[in-house]
Amino acid sequence: MTIDNQAPDSVVRRNPDDRGRQGRRAYLASFVGTTVEFYDFIIYGTAASLVFGQVFFASASPTVGTIASFATLAIGYAARPIGGIVGGHFGDRIGRKTVLIWTMALMGASTFLIGCLPSSTSIGSTAPILLVILRLLQGLAVGAEWGGAVLMSVEHGTEKSRGFFGSATGAGSACGVLLAYASFGALGGLSEDQFVNWGWRLPFLASVILIALGLYIRLNIEESPVFAAGRARSGSTAGSTRAPLIALFRERPLRLLLGIGVYAGPFMAQAIVTTFLISYATVSHGVPRQVLLTGLIISLAGMVFTAPFFAWLSDRVGRRTIYVPGALLFGAFSFFVFPMVGSGSTVLVVLAFVISMTLLNASTVGVVGSLLSELFPTQFRYTGASIAYQVAGVIGGGIGPLLASILAETSAGVLGISVMIALFCLISAICTVVLGDTRKVDLARA
Repeated sequence: MTIDNQAPDSVVRRNPDDRGRQGRRAYLASFVGTTVEFYDFIIYGTAASLVFGQVFFASASPTVGTIASFATLAIGYAARPIGGIVGGHFGDRIGRKTVLIWTMALMGASTFLIGCLPSSTSIGSTAPILLVILRLLQGLAVGAEWGGAVLMSVEHGTEKSRGFFGSATGAGSACGVLLAYASFGALGGLSEDQFVNWGWRLPFLASVILIALGLYIRLNIEESPVFAAGRARSGSTAGSTRAPLIALFRERPLRLLLGIGVYAGPFMAQAIVTTFLISYATVSHGVPRQVLLTGLIISLAGMVFTAPFFAWLSDRVGRRTIYVPGALLFGAFSFFVFPMVGSGSTVLVVLAFVISMTLLNASTVGVVGSLLSELFPTQFRYTGASIAYQVAGVIGGGIGPLLASILAETSAGVLGISVMIALFCLISAICTVVLGDTRKVDLARA
């Protein structure tokens, strides 16, 4: 094989059929891998809200047990940026494929072991300690996963198709969340005692099947051709930058900040819709949980298809043309989503989720993978994309719902929450405009 340094997105050359086959495998690997990672991550959150307080904090009062279980949930989110830094370092140094195999193995092992953990009534305080450790490992794995998964697919694509290839993680995340909710929904026939004693463990134990499938697919794809070409040019068995994080802060600090801003708004909007909004509708308006769950499941199923569509469209008309209106409309729709869901009407609830997730969230999450990948050069692209995405997640997915819960108890109410979402989405749109059109960037020379 030879290296053609004159062609756009210079890669290790192979015949078109082989490259196309590897590209499809890379897309499937990123899709399945992200599905597995998000399935594992979300079933923890579901179990934490339903049962972990009773299982792992049995000696505490129900209220304290619930708070403690959600505290372990927060640990996973806090660990994600650290995972992004660690995964980015090794992904930029030794390769995308190697890191992705290790992140999946780590996520799979920690998830399976959570399903095997004895309760606190059996081993006392050791149970919650082990739970926290395993949750921390989950967070590190997910944080390291996203950047590698999106780069593995984007860097296998061509200039005219990498937007679509970058949507694998968006579609995979929707599929993973969908499977997580469905797995717990399938346990609806169990009694309360059966669910608490052993039923909740089944989704965790069953994840081993998805992990085996994901590992098989990832072991059978080739390393990113863009990374391989860069390594060949540097004449090294590892990436050319010894400290990708330092190089990132030295060479592209503004782009990193703008990259964080790009997704903070839409991340906040979707996080509030999928977490706080459900609590608000049930507690404040008495909307049945099953109605809300139905709307969410329908919208996520649609997002599996619309995220790749918007990404494909961005390959033809530009990332900004899709992303900026999506972010602005997401902010504007936040003023309508609370009244629609609060109405209790099944039709309006489903419509609110479909507009929020199937259309508006899909238009941003489908594009953000390729957009962030196009901001950084190969030698620290994994680090840059990972940190930008994960820090945006902390702002949008961590701080956003927390601020929403505080604002809801003030005179600002849900109007204040909508204003907050709209402002952050406006910031995201501005950051995207400032970054310019990244669609035709040569990834080998970015």
